[in-house]
Amino acid sequence: MWRLAYFLLILVRIYFALSPSYLHPDENFQGPEVIAGRVFSYPVHLTWEFTTDAPIRSTFPLWLAYGSPMYLLRWLREGFGYDEVAPSVGYWTLRVLMLTLSIVLEDWAVLEMVQSPRQHRVAILLIASSYVTWTLQTHTFSNSLETLLVAWTLVLIDRIVEDKKRSGVFASAVLGFLVVIGVFNRITFPAFVLFPALSLLPHFRRKPFSLVFIAISAILTAFIAVSVDTTFYTPGPFRFSTLFHRPIITPLNNLIYNTASTNLAKHGLHPFYQHALVNLPQLLGPAFPLLFLYPRKTRRLVSALSGVVLLSFFPHQEARFLIPAIPLILSSIRLPKTFTRVWIGSWIIFNVCMGILMGVYHQGGIVPTQIHLAKEDANVAHAFWWKTYSPPIWLLNGKNEYLTTKDLMGMPGPSMLEQLKTVTSCENKFSLKSITESKELVYLVAPRSAYFLKPYTLPNSGTEITLEELWSYRQHINLDDLDFGDDGVWPTLERVVGDRGLVVWNVKRICDANRHA
Repeated sequence: MWRLAYFLLILVRIYFALSPSYLHPDENFQGPEVIAGRVFSYPVHLTWEFTTDAPIRSTFPLWLAYGSPMYLLRWLREGFGYDEVAPSVGYWTLRVLMLTLSIVLEDWAVLEMVQSPRQHRVAILLIASSYVTWTLQTHTFSNSLETLLVAWTLVLIDRIVEDKKRSGVFASAVLGFLVVIGVFNRITFPAFVLFPALSLLPHFRRKPFSLVFIAISAILTAFIAVSVDTTFYTPGPFRFSTLFHRPIITPLNNLIYNTASTNLAKHGLHPFYQHALVNLPQLLGPAFPLLFLYPRKTRRLVSALSGVVLLSFFPHQEARFLIPAIPLILSSIRLPKTFTRVWIGSWIIFNVCMGILMGVYHQGGIVPTQIHLAKEDANVAHAFWWKTYSPPIWLLNGKNEYLTTKDLMGMPGPSMLEQLKTVTSCENKFSLKSITESKELVYLVAPRSAYFLKPYTLPNSGTEITLEELWSYRQHINLDDLDFGDDGVWPTLERVVGDRGLVVWNVKRICDANRHA
């Protein structure tokens, strides 16, 4: 029976992996956006992490995770004689890749770590039925890659420690490789593996060659990683002299940046208990109390809790930073002995609701809108995005060479209108002919729930700016637009959920011809 349940949960995972929800801009701008620009020469937008004098994001794990499938797509394109690979193909290829890695590597790691057949069945079903696995783990987050790296680091530590007769040369070499990739992927990686790694010390005393091979593998991998980053960030051809005189060591830059509270303040400061009392319950739901009521004392649990505690010392705390801890916790808890069916029912309801919200509707219209704009033949010169996450530029398929995308974020409505006026040509209110005779169109992409726009969408509204709906995507909810304090709970839900959707508006500006002649 549990195998049938697991198979059905894989189908659920596939469904959410192929749904275009958009959980955080970093899933594009800290990965696919960067690599797609180099592999396919798409015009892209590099965020400050990649353009600062001391870049803080390593490209080494990005090439391993995203560069390989993108180069494969390019090779297939050239082999079949196609002119180009549409960005949408690359986007969904990476989603399928993350789905495959989740099913194969994450579930395999759980099988390795949980030896008891009965405990394994419970653990694998809990992990497979978690919305975190359905959504966050199937998106192109560095945190999702970190989850796999942490899990397999623990697997290798277990293998090395349990092998009393041999040094575990191969496992040690792979461990050194994974540790370096983990650090270059995210500097939070050591927080999850530091305390479990202490169990290796007695093994090193018995089998010192194990430590030697870990060190050799780690040094070689670090050298390659620094070389890749130095090549990426240094203009001109690569020279070994640059590597030795001006190496780019991104984890060190990242650590220096994140230890300065003034830098973290730019991204939002949180209280020290944010991870433990807000983020962890948000990710675990009904499983959170079981962490205290029915825990199993395992190396996995030590890894998860040490990660949560150590990351709590950093004042900038987002829920996705704890993704690596979720499978470790879910594989280290027991189900309640009483009210089991009630707990299972609450677990299912929690994950279905969160899965639909985060896996389908959360900013779900951004990717489909960009793909739509990439295919559109209209002469669009400007696309303003308002009250949404930043749209991935690489999905425009090179159209951004003449289409200017501007992210207005949560700018106040009046200021947003002024931005539109600066690029929108005047039209005569009697003839409706463009006074400047410009045929370039201006689009505004905004949620339908942004009621500030309503007066400008009505026919004959008499406003200077008028909006004509051209295209929309219904499965889009903007959680940042929730305003319970001013509007009340039910009116806010009625607006944000009832009027869900992302709309592409054609912007027109009706002016007095005499005044603008």
